[in-house]
Amino acid sequence: MSDYSYFCGIDLAKNHFSLHAVDQNGKVILNKSATRSKLLTTIANMALMRIDVKACGGAHYWVRTLNKLGHDTHIMAVKYMVPYRTKGKNDLNDTVTKRSSSVLFNSLNAR
Repeated sequence: MSDYSYFCGIDLAKNHFSLHAVDQNGKVILNKSATRSKLLTTIANMALMRIDVKACGGAHYWVRTLNKLGHDTHIMAVKYMVPYRTKGKNDLNDTVTKRSSSVLFNSLNAR
């Protein structure tokens, strides 16, 4: 399916970031919020993974920063994530949506 064992979606914001990570079997390994000051330490202490963030003003900065830690970070356009949203729009549901679309996107590209 992919070279990575873990997939993560991060909802970028100004001060509080929502993280949702799963393994290849879909088991949730992380579902929490982190402040700006603790985001990098939280991600740095995790195994290498595929991380997806929504395209926004600060996305390029975070992609460069997370890639320096060794993770495979990508920016996703909103139009590719909306079909996977199963509940109302909020930060946690957006991170689950990013992660879901990331796993499907990886499985389709692996063929």
